[in-house]
Amino acid sequence: MDPHSIINLFHILFVAPLFLWVGSQRSSIPEWVYWLLLTLGLIVTLYHGMKTLQKLKAYNPSVWVNAIHAFLIGPLLLYLGIKKKDSLRGGYELLLLAGFGALGYHLFELAKYNT
Repeated sequence: MDPHSIINLFHILFVAPLFLWVGSQRSSIPEWVYWLLLTLGLIVTLYHGMKTLQKLKAYNPSVWVNAIHAFLIGPLLLYLGIKKKDSLRGGYELLLLAGFGALGYHLFELAKYNT
């Protein structure tokens, strides 16, 4: 299996369900999930932040993928992980939106890439 398909499957099987579950359950999720969101937020922001800088220097047109992760998804996860049950409803709504977006995008990419 190629790396592109693995990334798509990871988002379909893990990321989208996590985002949809947290977004729909809101502040009734267990405390440990906030720590998971905080950890994921740190990893996503740092990793994709570095990739964004590398791709900008190389004039890579796919920089938008990393920029979305570094400047939208990562900070949203950090916000929810830090604020925990005090997070605003809009944070959970944005996570739902990101979950549906990730699911649709990666299902589409997986189907397109493997046909």
